[in-house]
Amino acid sequence: MDAFLWYQSLIKPAFAPPAWIFSPVWTILYIIIAITFGYVFYKTIKKQFSWLIALPFLLNLFFNFIFSPIQFGLQNNFLAAIDIILVLATLVWAMALIYKRVKWVFWLNVPYLLWVSFATILQITVTYLNW
Repeated sequence: MDAFLWYQSLIKPAFAPPAWIFSPVWTILYIIIAITFGYVFYKTIKKQFSWLIALPFLLNLFFNFIFSPIQFGLQNNFLAAIDIILVLATLVWAMALIYKRVKWVFWLNVPYLLWVSFATILQITVTYLNW
């Protein structure tokens, strides 16, 4: 089934935002991610940060980028729920590690944290409603 039609057919909770909101939100978040994660990777390449600092940022990118293929390609809500939990967990881990080192990276990622927290609740709810 077409991914758009499949997603539209799912039972969603009342708090689910309209589909059009995802694109502008993710556009802003990807700009934040590019700036902050890019800074962390730059500092890691320059050996000013340990690769252990960069690890949760790298894992977060990986889990973030596989979400859409899992959700819309495989059309698997359960695996998508596991993946979004991993996105949230790696983001919290990354933010905890960077807080004492570069506070602006931490604070700039707060909107990303808020959105991923919401998206996690939404995905778990959609998974439950369509079990």
